[in-house]
Amino acid sequence: MDFEFAAALYYNYFNYKEELLTTKRVKHSDICKLINGLDNNIFQISKQGESYCGREINLVNAGTGEKKIFVWSQMHGDESTATMAIFDIFNFLGRRDGFDSVRKKIFDNASLYFLPMVNPDGAEQFRRGNYLDIDINRDAIRMQTPEGKILRETFDIIDADFGFNLHDQNIRYTSGNSHKNAAISFLAPLFDSKGTINTTRGNAIKLISGLTSILNSYIPGHIARYEEDYEPRSFGDTFQGLGTSTILIESGGWKGDREKQFIRKLNFILLLSSINSIIDNDYEKESFDLYNNLPFNKESLYDLILRNLSIKREDKISIIDIGINNKEEIDETTGNTNMISRIEEIGDLSNFYGHEEYNLDGYYIEPNKGRLKIGDKPEIMIKKDEQLKYTFENGDLTHSSLQ
Repeated sequence: MDFEFAAALYYNYFNYKEELLTTKRVKHSDICKLINGLDNNIFQISKQGESYCGREINLVNAGTGEKKIFVWSQMHGDESTATMAIFDIFNFLGRRDGFDSVRKKIFDNASLYFLPMVNPDGAEQFRRGNYLDIDINRDAIRMQTPEGKILRETFDIIDADFGFNLHDQNIRYTSGNSHKNAAISFLAPLFDSKGTINTTRGNAIKLISGLTSILNSYIPGHIARYEEDYEPRSFGDTFQGLGTSTILIESGGWKGDREKQFIRKLNFILLLSSINSIIDNDYEKESFDLYNNLPFNKESLYDLILRNLSIKREDKISIIDIGINNKEEIDETTGNTNMISRIEEIGDLSNFYGHEEYNLDGYYIEPNKGRLKIGDKPEIMIKKDEQLKYTFENGDLTHSSLQ
């Protein structure tokens, strides 16, 4: 893998970041405006069809080379990180600067095909499913969604050598049994229930090993492998079985990065490094080892854990941990997004981790609503020796008196 190229992309990313895309709530109208502004001397745009609600789904093509690479994103409407990165890549491909020799190599040796925002109706409401709330990535067999049909028809026309299936995953996943977010998780999708590795899937594994070595320079310990389950209804598994070396990239969480801008940058580096590696065939030198040794991602993270807290009711005392998560909720009336905290778990959380943690051994709470319940907003007053020490409101520490 070309580590110097990846480093140059990392440190020059600010030159290519598409400034019109600033939050993860990317709308169809946002990307249409950007697609319509692409240089037609570099990019060819073709309408592949329309979503259930009539929103157009466009294919963007660049390059005339032999290696065919197909990239699709946002099959799930609330998974937009890679969509933002794709438009950063368009900016990279459309510029003239010190990377011109790389661009020439790409255009001469590869044909790139991008299908950003496969699910524009879901993106409009920032939800997983399409307008009918069907999971498009479980429609590869029945083909009952127009969006799934478009993806399959486009795939069949391109007949790509490599495919990149780009998603977002739960931000509460960690890299194995650790406190570290799984910022990026990879998978070479299975094409049968036995987990067979043929040349097609083997090439995907080798490329992922190379990408892992690149990411280890920037986010060591924050890389994971997505769970290996054969799912014949999904497009990644289907395409792998049809002979396109398919790589699943799942964009996870990063502390302080609610809008996924840092992980967007990582996608930019990963995709361009992949294209460069495919052209140079240097992925062939990689072994399966880095891929096989990646820890599986695990849902082990809370936004806040209150540990070793006593809960008192009459003459009964129990020692508990409280796991609290923040969740974005949309106000249906105003369209505004609010951050709401909820109690997700009560009990022994010793094998879980929190972005923030408080060890409250010796402190206690007395529920003022009858009892503490999962699903409640965390309005919690914490005492010691009959004195109020902490107050948590909506997941935030609003009062502290540690004497």
